[in-house]
Amino acid sequence: MATIKSLVVPQLFSKILSKFPSNFSFCFAYGSGVKKQIDNVGLTPNSNIIDLIFCVDNAYEWHEQNLQHNNSHYSGLKYLGHHSIANFQQSYGAKVYFNTLVPFEDITIKYGVISTRDLVTDLLEWSDLYLAGRLHKPVEIVIQSTSSELQTAIQLNLQSAVHAALLILPETFTEYQFYRTVANLSYAGDFRMIFGENKQKVDNIVKPQLLNFRYLYEPFLNNLHDYVDFPITEPMGGSEGKMVKCLQDVSPLTRLHHLNQLPRWPQKALTKFWNRGTLTQDTEDVLRAIAYDPDCNVIVNNCINGIVWQSSISQSLKSIVTAGFLKSVRYSAKKITKMLR
Repeated sequence: MATIKSLVVPQLFSKILSKFPSNFSFCFAYGSGVKKQIDNVGLTPNSNIIDLIFCVDNAYEWHEQNLQHNNSHYSGLKYLGHHSIANFQQSYGAKVYFNTLVPFEDITIKYGVISTRDLVTDLLEWSDLYLAGRLHKPVEIVIQSTSSELQTAIQLNLQSAVHAALLILPETFTEYQFYRTVANLSYAGDFRMIFGENKQKVDNIVKPQLLNFRYLYEPFLNNLHDYVDFPITEPMGGSEGKMVKCLQDVSPLTRLHHLNQLPRWPQKALTKFWNRGTLTQDTEDVLRAIAYDPDCNVIVNNCINGIVWQSSISQSLKSIVTAGFLKSVRYSAKKITKMLR
């Protein structure tokens, strides 16, 4: 199946990566500078900013080398040395260390660094639903992972998103509504959506990338014929497809199946919510009870939002330190200006 190409030519990625230590285990690019989004005017690439995530096996070694090559990228934390930077990365927020507003030729780069083990944990458990959420949406893979563990975690993260979205959606929905629900998993609870992001951001991501979303999720939906009738029409008509109705089984037994397929942290949040913090019932009993609750979709949605809320706040506070105060103000100003356009 054909997908929509990246807005960035591969040669530019190669030039960018040549300026950094080469020991990546995985690298991807995301955001409006890489994949088409919609602004207030229409389909417009934000070609001046490229967002990158560098996944590294050894954060201490990587930051040590990067400080030697790109010392100016770091805030005042650089004076504490690479051990302090790596410890700060791995101990706070969503385990990502961002350097932002980095000039490169005629563009600007923002890059985050995460340890492979922390990325795998988020993908499998949704402990932060931070980079796991970014990987629910189409991204540009710059360096493919050779780790079977990471590759499997990336696929299981997509599979988990399917089960979560089906739990949230009603009995009938459209293909577009499904992809929008998937994309919204990591945005609905993000405090930045209250102030600092375009309120139409999720629609702006999904509408121009329907084919890319289909490419990601069709293989998983094809394995769920017993639970959902998800007709795929070719070609897509209009920005939201042909609006063909999908139909899913919303019986308690099917809901229980989806609940059992959720990652560990959403299941923990559901258990805590159901027991009102007392943890008197074990997870198995709680999931069964929620499956029979008519508000199952609301409960699941709220618990996932809670994970995103906490990680978005902690990571944003962390970014003030990693970027430095002045860069944080400039970056936030860019976001707010874009939102108010």
